Amino acid sequence: MTQPLLKVRQAKKVYAMGDEQVWALKGVDLDIQQGEFVAIMGSSGSGKSTMMNLLGCLDIASEGSIAFAGQELSSLTKNELASVRNQRIGFVFQQFNLLPRTSALDNVTLPLLYSNVPESDWASRAKQCLENVGLGSRMDHHPGQLSGGQQQRVAIARALINDPLMILADEPTGALDTQTGLEVMALFQQLNQQGKTIILVTHEPDIAQFAKRKLTFRDGELISDERNNNAVSYTHLTLPTKRIV
Repeated sequence: MTQPLLKVRQAKKVYAMGDEQVWALKGVDLDIQQGEFVAIMGSSGSGKSTMMNLLGCLDIASEGSIAFAGQELSSLTKNELASVRNQRIGFVFQQFNLLPRTSALDNVTLPLLYSNVPESDWASRAKQCLENVGLGSRMDHHPGQLSGGQQQRVAIARALINDPLMILADEPTGALDTQTGLEVMALFQQLNQQGKTIILVTHEPDIAQFAKRKLTFRDGELISDERNNNAVSYTHLTLPTKRIV
Protein backbone atom coordinates (compact mmCIF):
# COMPACT_ATOMS: atom_id res chain seq x y z
CA MET A 1 0.00 0.00 0.00
CA THR A 2 1.22 3.50 -0.85
CA GLN A 3 2.67 5.43 2.06
CA PRO A 4 0.37 8.32 3.00
CA LEU A 5 1.61 11.84 2.45
CA LEU A 6 0.51 12.65 6.01
CA LYS A 7 0.38 10.08 8.77
CA VAL A 8 -0.96 11.28 12.12
CA ARG A 9 -0.96 8.98 15.13
CA GLN A 10 -2.41 9.96 18.53
CA ALA A 11 -1.51 13.60 17.97
CA LYS A 12 -2.16 15.75 21.02
CA LYS A 13 -1.58 19.43 21.62
CA VAL A 14 -1.73 21.14 25.00
CA TYR A 15 -1.41 24.84 25.76
CA ALA A 16 -0.68 26.39 29.14
CA MET A 17 -3.30 28.97 30.15
CA GLY A 18 -1.96 30.34 33.42
CA ASP A 19 -1.99 27.43 35.85
CA GLU A 20 -4.31 25.39 33.65
CA GLN A 21 -3.63 23.12 30.70
CA VAL A 22 -5.94 23.28 27.70
CA TRP A 23 -5.95 20.27 25.38
CA ALA A 24 -6.56 21.62 21.87
CA LEU A 25 -6.16 18.14 20.35
CA LYS A 26 -6.86 14.96 22.28
CA GLY A 27 -5.33 12.13 20.29
CA VAL A 28 -6.03 12.32 16.55
CA ASP A 29 -5.36 9.49 14.10
CA LEU A 30 -5.41 10.42 10.43
CA ASP A 31 -3.95 9.46 7.05
CA ILE A 32 -4.02 11.74 4.01
CA GLN A 33 -2.87 10.34 0.68
CA GLN A 34 -1.06 12.20 -2.07
CA GLY A 35 -3.59 13.76 -4.44
CA GLU A 36 -6.49 14.06 -2.01
CA PHE A 37 -8.71 17.13 -1.65
CA VAL A 38 -9.64 17.33 2.04
CA ALA A 39 -11.77 19.86 3.91
CA ILE A 40 -11.21 20.30 7.64
CA MET A 41 -14.28 21.67 9.42
CA GLY A 42 -15.30 22.63 12.92
CA SER A 43 -16.51 25.52 15.01
CA SER A 44 -14.27 27.91 16.93
CA GLY A 45 -12.31 25.96 19.54
CA SER A 46 -12.87 22.62 17.80
CA GLY A 47 -9.18 22.00 17.14
CA LYS A 48 -9.27 22.47 13.37
CA SER A 49 -6.85 25.42 13.42
CA THR A 50 -4.49 23.56 15.72
CA MET A 51 -4.59 20.58 13.37
CA MET A 52 -3.82 22.87 10.44
CA ASN A 53 -0.82 24.33 12.29
CA LEU A 54 0.55 20.86 12.97
CA LEU A 55 0.04 19.62 9.41
CA GLY A 56 1.63 22.80 8.06
CA CYS A 57 4.74 22.50 10.25
CA LEU A 58 3.83 25.76 11.97
CA ASP A 59 3.78 23.97 15.33
CA ILE A 60 4.66 20.55 16.70
CA ALA A 61 2.52 18.09 18.61
CA SER A 62 2.87 17.82 22.40
CA GLU A 63 2.42 14.05 22.14
CA GLY A 64 2.02 11.52 19.38
CA SER A 65 3.56 11.59 15.91
CA ILE A 66 3.04 13.30 12.57
CA ALA A 67 4.95 12.14 9.50
CA PHE A 68 5.01 14.21 6.31
CA ALA A 69 6.29 12.46 3.18
CA GLY A 70 7.80 9.79 5.41
CA GLN A 71 9.62 12.27 7.66
CA GLU A 72 8.74 12.44 11.36
CA LEU A 73 8.20 16.13 12.08
CA SER A 74 8.93 16.01 15.82
CA SER A 75 12.53 15.04 15.06
CA LEU A 76 13.22 18.18 13.01
CA THR A 77 14.86 21.39 14.20
CA LYS A 78 13.14 24.75 13.77
CA ASN A 79 15.29 25.46 10.71
CA GLU A 80 14.45 22.07 9.21
CA LEU A 81 10.73 22.66 9.81
CA ALA A 82 11.06 26.06 8.12
CA SER A 83 12.69 24.36 5.13
CA VAL A 84 9.81 21.86 4.88
CA ARG A 85 7.29 24.72 5.01
CA ASN A 86 9.05 26.64 2.26
CA GLN A 87 9.94 23.78 -0.07
CA ARG A 88 7.09 21.31 0.34
CA ILE A 89 4.00 23.24 1.44
CA GLY A 90 2.18 26.09 -0.26
CA PHE A 91 0.09 28.31 2.02
CA VAL A 92 -3.01 30.31 1.08
CA PHE A 93 -4.61 32.54 3.71
CA GLN A 94 -7.92 34.36 4.09
CA GLN A 95 -6.36 37.84 3.97
CA PHE A 96 -4.00 37.13 1.02
CA ASN A 97 -0.90 38.41 2.91
CA LEU A 98 0.55 40.23 -0.10
CA LEU A 99 3.09 43.02 0.16
CA PRO A 100 1.09 46.15 -0.77
CA ARG A 101 3.91 48.10 -2.47
CA THR A 102 5.20 45.14 -4.45
CA SER A 103 4.04 43.93 -7.87
CA ALA A 104 2.13 40.70 -8.32
CA LEU A 105 5.21 39.21 -9.98
CA ASP A 106 7.51 40.10 -7.10
CA ASN A 107 4.98 38.88 -4.52
CA VAL A 108 4.95 35.49 -6.22
CA THR A 109 8.75 35.24 -6.26
CA LEU A 110 9.12 35.83 -2.50
CA PRO A 111 9.30 32.13 -1.45
CA LEU A 112 12.18 31.67 -3.91
CA LEU A 113 14.38 33.82 -1.66
CA TYR A 114 14.77 30.74 0.55
CA SER A 115 14.99 28.14 -2.21
CA ASN A 116 17.73 26.62 -4.32
CA VAL A 117 16.19 27.94 -7.54
CA PRO A 118 18.72 30.12 -9.45
CA GLU A 119 17.75 33.79 -9.30
CA SER A 120 17.94 33.96 -13.10
CA ASP A 121 14.91 31.63 -13.22
CA TRP A 122 12.73 33.49 -10.71
CA ALA A 123 10.93 35.85 -13.09
CA SER A 124 10.08 33.21 -15.70
CA ARG A 125 8.85 30.82 -13.03
CA ALA A 126 6.66 33.48 -11.42
CA LYS A 127 5.28 34.55 -14.80
CA GLN A 128 4.26 30.97 -15.55
CA CYS A 129 2.47 30.67 -12.21
CA LEU A 130 0.59 33.94 -12.76
CA GLU A 131 -0.36 32.97 -16.31
CA ASN A 132 -1.66 29.66 -15.04
CA VAL A 133 -4.02 31.33 -12.58
CA GLY A 134 -5.30 33.70 -15.27
CA LEU A 135 -3.29 36.79 -14.33
CA GLY A 136 -0.77 36.96 -17.14
CA SER A 137 -1.82 40.53 -17.92
CA ARG A 138 -1.62 41.72 -14.31
CA MET A 139 1.96 40.87 -13.40
CA ASP A 140 3.05 44.47 -12.85
CA HIS A 141 -0.02 45.48 -10.85
CA HIS A 142 0.23 46.10 -7.12
CA PRO A 143 -2.34 44.44 -4.78
CA GLY A 144 -4.29 47.70 -4.43
CA GLN A 145 -4.89 47.64 -8.19
CA LEU A 146 -6.39 44.13 -8.07
CA SER A 147 -9.77 42.84 -6.96
CA GLY A 148 -10.04 40.53 -3.95
CA GLY A 149 -10.35 37.49 -6.19
CA GLN A 150 -7.32 38.53 -8.21
CA GLN A 151 -5.30 39.05 -5.04
CA GLN A 152 -6.21 35.56 -3.89
CA ARG A 153 -5.09 34.20 -7.27
CA VAL A 154 -1.74 35.94 -6.76
CA ALA A 155 -1.55 34.22 -3.37
CA ILE A 156 -2.30 30.86 -4.99
CA ALA A 157 0.40 31.47 -7.61
CA ARG A 158 2.82 32.26 -4.77
CA ALA A 159 1.84 29.01 -3.05
CA LEU A 160 2.67 27.10 -6.24
CA ILE A 161 6.03 28.71 -7.00
CA ASN A 162 8.10 25.97 -5.32
CA ASP A 163 5.95 23.14 -6.76
CA PRO A 164 4.90 21.96 -3.27
CA LEU A 165 3.68 18.50 -2.35
CA MET A 166 0.67 20.02 -0.59
CA ILE A 167 -1.35 23.24 -0.57
CA LEU A 168 -2.78 24.25 2.79
CA ALA A 169 -5.58 26.80 2.43
CA ASP A 170 -6.93 28.50 5.56
CA GLU A 171 -10.41 29.98 4.95
CA PRO A 172 -9.33 31.04 1.42
CA THR A 173 -12.79 32.35 0.47
CA GLY A 174 -13.53 34.10 3.77
CA ALA A 175 -12.76 37.60 2.46
CA LEU A 176 -14.44 37.10 -0.92
CA ASP A 177 -17.97 37.50 -2.25
CA THR A 178 -19.87 34.34 -3.17
CA GLN A 179 -19.16 34.35 -6.91
CA THR A 180 -15.45 35.10 -6.48
CA GLY A 181 -15.20 32.42 -3.79
CA LEU A 182 -16.65 29.87 -6.22
CA GLU A 183 -14.08 30.88 -8.83
CA VAL A 184 -11.26 30.37 -6.33
CA MET A 185 -12.66 26.95 -5.40
CA ALA A 186 -12.82 26.03 -9.09
CA LEU A 187 -9.11 26.84 -9.30
CA PHE A 188 -8.37 24.59 -6.32
CA GLN A 189 -10.35 21.81 -8.01
CA GLN A 190 -8.28 22.21 -11.15
CA LEU A 191 -5.08 21.98 -9.14
CA ASN A 192 -6.36 18.84 -7.45
CA GLN A 193 -7.26 17.29 -10.78
CA GLN A 194 -3.66 17.89 -11.82
CA GLY A 195 -2.45 15.90 -8.82
CA LYS A 196 -1.93 18.51 -6.11
CA THR A 197 -2.89 17.57 -2.56
CA ILE A 198 -5.23 20.24 -1.20
CA ILE A 199 -6.10 20.64 2.49
CA LEU A 200 -8.77 23.25 3.01
CA VAL A 201 -9.72 24.64 6.42
CA THR A 202 -13.19 26.19 6.41
CA HIS A 203 -16.25 26.74 8.56
CA GLU A 204 -18.49 27.04 5.50
CA PRO A 205 -20.34 23.81 4.55
CA ASP A 206 -20.94 25.09 1.01
CA ILE A 207 -17.21 25.53 0.46
CA ALA A 208 -16.38 22.15 2.04
CA GLN A 209 -18.66 20.54 -0.55
CA PHE A 210 -15.96 21.12 -3.18
CA ALA A 211 -13.65 18.66 -1.39
CA LYS A 212 -13.72 14.91 -1.90
CA ARG A 213 -13.30 14.21 1.82
CA LYS A 214 -14.55 16.07 4.88
CA LEU A 215 -13.02 15.89 8.36
CA THR A 216 -15.00 17.38 11.24
CA PHE A 217 -13.44 18.34 14.57
CA ARG A 218 -15.18 19.02 17.88
CA ASP A 219 -13.61 19.67 21.28
CA GLY A 220 -10.17 18.59 20.09
CA GLU A 221 -11.32 15.30 18.58
CA LEU A 222 -11.86 14.10 15.04
CA ILE A 223 -15.53 13.11 15.19
CA SER A 224 -16.27 12.52 11.52
CA ASP A 225 -14.30 11.41 8.44
CA GLU A 226 -16.56 11.29 5.40
CA ARG A 227 -15.94 10.64 1.72
CA ASN A 228 -17.82 13.12 -0.44
CA ASN A 229 -18.79 11.25 -3.58
CA ASN A 230 -20.96 14.15 -4.71
CA ALA A 231 -18.38 16.93 -4.55
CA VAL A 232 -19.54 20.16 -6.16
CA SER A 233 -17.93 20.85 -9.52
CA TYR A 234 -17.97 24.43 -10.70
CA THR A 235 -17.61 23.51 -14.36
CA HIS A 236 -19.05 26.54 -16.12
CA LEU A 237 -16.09 28.77 -15.27
CA THR A 238 -13.45 29.05 -18.00
CA LEU A 239 -10.02 28.43 -16.50
CA PRO A 240 -6.56 27.95 -18.03
CA THR A 241 -6.03 24.41 -19.31
CA LYS A 242 -2.25 24.44 -19.00
CA ARG A 243 -0.86 22.38 -16.15
CA ILE A 244 -0.22 24.60 -13.14
CA VAL A 245 3.42 24.06 -12.15
